[in-house]
This record gives sequence, structure tokens and C-alpha cells, in this order.
Amino acid sequence: MKQIHRQQLAERLLALAESGALQQSDARARIADVIDSVEHADAAADLRRVTILLSDLRGFTALAEQHSALAMVEALNRYLARMTEIILRWGGAIDKFMGDAIMVLFGAPEALEDDIVSAIACAIEMQIAMDEINADNRQHGMAPWFMGIGINTGEVVAGQLGSRLHSEYTVIGDQVNLASRIEAHSLRGQILLSEATWRQAQGFIETGDVNEVSVKGKRETVRMYELQATHRPHRLVAPKREIRNSPRVEVDMPLVFRRLKGKAVGTRKLDGRITDLSYGGMFVRSAVALQAFDDICFALSLSLMGRELTEIYAKVLRVVPLPDGQFGYPVEFTAIEAKAQQSIKEFVDGIVELGRP
Repeated sequence: MKQIHRQQLAERLLALAESGALQQSDARARIADVIDSVEHADAAADLRRVTILLSDLRGFTALAEQHSALAMVEALNRYLARMTEIILRWGGAIDKFMGDAIMVLFGAPEALEDDIVSAIACAIEMQIAMDEINADNRQHGMAPWFMGIGINTGEVVAGQLGSRLHSEYTVIGDQVNLASRIEAHSLRGQILLSEATWRQAQGFIETGDVNEVSVKGKRETVRMYELQATHRPHRLVAPKREIRNSPRVEVDMPLVFRRLKGKAVGTRKLDGRITDLSYGGMFVRSAVALQAFDDICFALSLSLMGRELTEIYAKVLRVVPLPDGQFGYPVEFTAIEAKAQQSIKEFVDGIVELGRP
């Protein structure tokens, strides 16, 4: 409507110029004023309820180091083109691309009757499309990509942001920040819903695990629901990409451990370093030669946690020879007290939060 109004005013001013009632130079100036004033009016922000979808590729930076910049740009463009096709088909508006991340709005700038239905179905189709993306990646000699998605519904401020030289339509507010934090906690191939989205969608969706975390700016913990399937507008099932127990965060911590022999704990103390940590396990680098399925125990004392953990038992899942002559060991916790488990979870969640503004 504003676009039509702008065009009509411009045409009227040009007609006046052609009739001689207005100098052409004056007409051009007046047209510029009309356009500027209408665009300024368009910039007025308003409050509206939207559903925000944020997606991001997991470990993309590390993958990018294995290929040329040109090859990665071409692959990323193929990925973004496919995701854009799905997003637009479900009525989403792409707010911005942020490298390999995508921010999508459902309900802005144009209102949608079923913004939550559309956002949820869109997210599942995006995850399904990763099979196609990865088939293409394999043809180009690339490892599989995995995407995490976070969805939140709430009231935001929507409008033009910027200046007369450059501006763009976007949304801002606490609900946008919350969507970003939910996305940060999503695992490889996972879709997480905020409690607000879940409450309004629980009648037509299927969900799995519920993760409860403390996030910056929130006094109470935030509940996040794993989306498994939707029944609206038709049944769609989110694919399971891999066994996903929790987020993994990069760390660099010393580790002193002992090997178990049968049920007895060895007396010799062995050294290593923890290079990543999750709720249920870790990756250890060590010069010590262990075997797959060896059992170890250790007392994980981390000052950053503010407490000393009790003794933890774990199993080596496999052995990874490293270029520097050391060994890498993915390790799974097998016996851990609830208090220690909660401390590790809080520590991991805290590092995830540090990755968000």
C-alpha cells in the first residue's frame, strides 16, 4: 500500500513538471523528498508476535580448514540455496545469513496465521534436506555436515534498522536472544523448541528429551524440548543423525587417571589432557598407550566448577593415533555420582553460553 502511494505521488509530480507547472529540477527534489518521507514512515517499529528459527552448521570452521576457500563458498552456496527454497515455501522470511547460520522469521514482516506450524514443519524439512546436501558433499570429497536448529516464539520489536544510507528490516528483543541461546544448545541434527513454542504446539508435535539449562539474562533455568515429529499440516519426522548425548565443548585441562585391572584400581598414576567435554564423556590426549574398552578412574578437580568432584569411572571407546605420536581416546563415563554429573553439566552449559553475546 505504501509502495502504491509512493508511486502515485511521484507520477503526479512528474505530470506537473511536464505541464510546466513545476520545474523538472524541483520535481526531482520533490520526488526524492516523497520517497525519503515514505521510507521514513516505513521505518516505524511495531510490536508483534513472531516465531524465530535459527540454524547453524556444527563444526563448520574446522571443516572449512580442510578445503580451499573457493570450494567451501561453492558448497555453502549450494547449502544456502536449498535451505532458502524450503524456508520460502513454508512462508518464512530470511532475516539474515550469518556465514553458515540462518535467521528466519515466521510472522514478520507479513503476518502468518499458523507461524508455529510453518516454522516447525520448515525445520524438519531442513533437517531432512541435509541428506541431499551431504550426498552432494560426498561427491565433492567433503565430510558430512550437521545442522542444529533452535525455535522460539514471542513478542519482538520489528521494523527498519539503520540509517538513510543503509537500513534493513529485522527484529530485536529478548525473544531473539533466547532463540539464539536455544540454537547454541542444539546438537548435531537436532531441533530444539523453547517452552513458549512447545506450549503452543504440544497438541500436534512429538518431543523427546527435555534439557534444562541456565542461560545469561534469565534468573530461572530455561527448558528446551527436542522436536521429533509434527502432525500439522501433515506428518513429518525429524531424522536421527547420530547418537547425541549432550553438547561437546572444547577445553584444555590436565588429567591424572589410573587404569583398572578387573575390578581393582591400579596404583600407577597416568597423565593426559582433556580436550573436549560433554555431559557423558570426554576426549583425552595422552602418551599412555591404552586399549579400546579399557576402564579408567580419575578424580576430576576443576576450579572453574567451584568444587572438587568425586571419583569418576569411565571406559575408553576407541584409540585414535595422533600425528605427534600421542593417542586420542573418546571416553564415556560409566559410574558418576549425581552431584558430579550436575557439576559437569553446569560447566558445559556455561561454556556454551560464553559462545553467545
